[in-house]
Amino acid sequence: MNIALKSQPLDDRLSRRNFDRLAKYIYDYSGIKMPISKVTMLEGRLRRRLRVTGIGSFDAYCDYLFEEGGLQSEALHLIDSVTTNKTDFFREPKHFEYLAQQALPDILNAFGERRIRTWSSACSTGAEPYTIAMVLDDWLSRSAPEREYFVLATDLSTEVLQKAHKGIYTADLIDPVPADMMRKYVMRSSNRRRSEVRISPDLRSRVGFARLNLMDAAYPVGDLMHIIFCRNVMIYFDKPTQQRVLSRLCDCLAPGGYLFIGHSETASGFDLPLRQVANTIFKRI
Repeated sequence: MNIALKSQPLDDRLSRRNFDRLAKYIYDYSGIKMPISKVTMLEGRLRRRLRVTGIGSFDAYCDYLFEEGGLQSEALHLIDSVTTNKTDFFREPKHFEYLAQQALPDILNAFGERRIRTWSSACSTGAEPYTIAMVLDDWLSRSAPEREYFVLATDLSTEVLQKAHKGIYTADLIDPVPADMMRKYVMRSSNRRRSEVRISPDLRSRVGFARLNLMDAAYPVGDLMHIIFCRNVMIYFDKPTQQRVLSRLCDCLAPGGYLFIGHSETASGFDLPLRQVANTIFKRI
């Protein structure tokens, strides 16, 4: 199909029918609820795809997706366009204090494995997994240098994974990193005019990035994890989807391991093998 032939003015609006079609597909694919109140946000996100594809209207774009087989090539771009990727280093810092002061000493005593396995399951552009790696590396270097660690970082969006793998950020984004960790794990450009920094090669080598959809029936993450972070993603899911995701995360968490969720999220009211040990921090039983 020559999609450029469908070019029309970009000042149109999503019809309710097309909004509903898109919202259903987004929910089925990613678990993200898209109420009608978000129609303007969805229009703004999709205009970029219209410009890239050369399709000139929302009607033509939706026809291409749902009636002309366009989803085969466009699905990942569509999902990348609508996912939210807010992220910061040391976001919700109490979690990282607990990780260093309580969880890691407990894991060291409870597990005999040489390597601590950690999973950042909605890693966005990488601030969370690199923060986890900083805490692990700093704590282990002082308390258990014979132990190793690895951080698996996954996300639904291929676009953010590409950015995360590079480990390049604006200087203001890494402001929350403590000064001692900044010196150890963050490299500044020799060109002082550039406001970019990069995570050190050694720390980047301890973090592996891969695409994973939390809507999948199972999570192929390998051996059971000692630590799982799944923060600020379940707020976009309805209760049944939250139950399914949390259950699958528990399936990937070793008994005695720790699950961290976002401060605006909850695991209460679900039948899960978890015991709450701190605010939004749970231990697998």
